Amino acid sequence: MYSRRDLLAAVVLTAIAGTASAQDAVDVAKAKAEGKLVWYTSTPIETGQKIVNLFEKEYGIKVEMFRSGGSAILRRFQQEMEAGRVGVDLLTTSDPAAAALMTKKGLFAPFKPKNFDKVPDAAKDPNGNFIAQRLNLMTLYLRNDKIAAADEPTTWDALLDPKYKGKMVMPDPSFTSLLVSVVGMMSQIKGWEYFEKLRKNDVMIVQGNQQVSDMLKRGERLIAVGSLDSYAAEDRAAGHPLKTLYPSDGVFVIPSPTSVVKGSPNPNAARLFAEFMLSDPVQNLFPAEGGYSARSDMPAPKGSPDMKSIKVNLVDYDYIEKESARIKKRFNEIFQ
Repeated sequence: MYSRRDLLAAVVLTAIAGTASAQDAVDVAKAKAEGKLVWYTSTPIETGQKIVNLFEKEYGIKVEMFRSGGSAILRRFQQEMEAGRVGVDLLTTSDPAAAALMTKKGLFAPFKPKNFDKVPDAAKDPNGNFIAQRLNLMTLYLRNDKIAAADEPTTWDALLDPKYKGKMVMPDPSFTSLLVSVVGMMSQIKGWEYFEKLRKNDVMIVQGNQQVSDMLKRGERLIAVGSLDSYAAEDRAAGHPLKTLYPSDGVFVIPSPTSVVKGSPNPNAARLFAEFMLSDPVQNLFPAEGGYSARSDMPAPKGSPDMKSIKVNLVDYDYIEKESARIKKRFNEIFQ
């Protein structure tokens, strides 16, 4: 019996696709008859809108997208479900632990779309209750026009050096669910004392990865800590002097799961959109924008390493699932 940690090792170290399984049918005619769907997502806003535009052009089905940070999306979804109001059809967050918990609660409709077999086992539920839309590389990046190569931090511990005081910025796990996994595992690896020391080094906390990116582009901070690499890659492509670092003590790779919501108003349109999420046009978007596809048959983004070539810290999602609230609370106590 493989643990969730063992399965994650498979995706980041070998990127082998899962066991073959039957594809579930999608009724396109019924989806078009429904004519619309509601999508809650933490996908970066520009990428999310591109996906919506591609889908609407292909099928003529209107997508109402509500986009926010992963933790904010989950709070809204859970509050609505607890109140018995199912108004959303498809949910995409960046919290595999939460997706596993909601699967146990029976909140999702199992669905195995086309290309399901090309998504590694560790990035999906075997029954199709959630399937990764993309893989998120969480690491460090910096303004390389302001920090010389000789002064770059090569480990997470290096960030505690006083020479970086007042230069760092980090997303908030209470807003960005990706950071729940990063902070939770860092607290396991290095202890909460690590974050207390970071606090003394004047790390600025902002809501999400977009705010981190904006702070570096404006030069208000110079080093992004535990942040999403695809933002740095996109900013580099736009001409900003940003360099991604791969600490010798490891990065984190976190899937962004998508789920069809059980009992949603537009179930056929939701299934069609979930299947479209794994299509070539959408999966090619992620490496084109500096991110990593959920599919094992897609290449790494240009200029970025294959995940097999870097050290990856495994995420214990069973632990994150149980301790999510405590992780956010402790982090906020330290940085308030």
